[in-house]
Amino acid sequence: MLTAANEGQRMNNPEDFSDISHFEHVRRRYYGRYFASVVIVAIAAWIVMAFARGQVEWSYVARFFTVRSIMTGLANTVLMTLLAMSLGVLIGVTVAVLRLSSNPVLRTVASTYVWFFRGTPVLLQLLIWFNLALVFPTIGIHGLFELRTVDVMTPFLAALLGLGINQGAYTSEVVRAGLLSVDPGQYEAAKSIGMPRLQALRRIVLPQAMRVIVPPIGNELIGMVKLTSLASVVQYAEIVHSAENIYYANARVIELLMVAGIWYLIIVTILSAIQARVERRFARGAGRTPAKQ
Repeated sequence: MLTAANEGQRMNNPEDFSDISHFEHVRRRYYGRYFASVVIVAIAAWIVMAFARGQVEWSYVARFFTVRSIMTGLANTVLMTLLAMSLGVLIGVTVAVLRLSSNPVLRTVASTYVWFFRGTPVLLQLLIWFNLALVFPTIGIHGLFELRTVDVMTPFLAALLGLGINQGAYTSEVVRAGLLSVDPGQYEAAKSIGMPRLQALRRIVLPQAMRVIVPPIGNELIGMVKLTSLASVVQYAEIVHSAENIYYANARVIELLMVAGIWYLIIVTILSAIQARVERRFARGAGRTPAKQ
């Protein structure tokens, strides 16, 4: 036991505090962590047992995993994801530039577009596009050419317009945030050497903004894969629609839904790996590199 005199001597001599051998080591106990781990393991085991003992015929999952209808739906899902996302990026970049324009008319139009398509559900937009013939029976120029809207607005086109145009509203905000993250001095430097604004945007500003834009755009791409499932309401033959057509015939609902779920997980896993590589590429020279996944 330390006396008051000894304690005073230790206070006057800081080097004595480097010796901690006289302290008793007490290991910290993480009771909350242990309890949470037990609960999580118990829930996971319960879910696995429920699927193992439930009325799930796993042989049907393997049997229908690569049937022609499912593979066609898979191809349509990937195709719609790429096309709708490409349309969304094209619209998003254009709208983002318009929102940063000094022209009040262009800013108002771009802001109204974002307000409307972010404010209404995607499912509603898909149904409106698919039933556009009820508002516009024909499409074209009167006296030159006219087409029946019901013939033009196929499930594929309705899904592409509904998903792509809706995605453009969200992408525009991502691109706008990326453009705003670039130092305004970059615009001034480009202007000082006589570079037009659009050229400066394409050659100087956008390459720097990509480090901010790529991660959320990659996330939006992965979200688009799952969003294509809504296109089944307009009879577009993606994975979910193909699975529905099969289980309507054989009543193997959960088995076919699991087939669709596994394919979604495979697509998302591949896209996540690609996204990680793209992020590392654009992060070079920024002083940091995203962790490998």
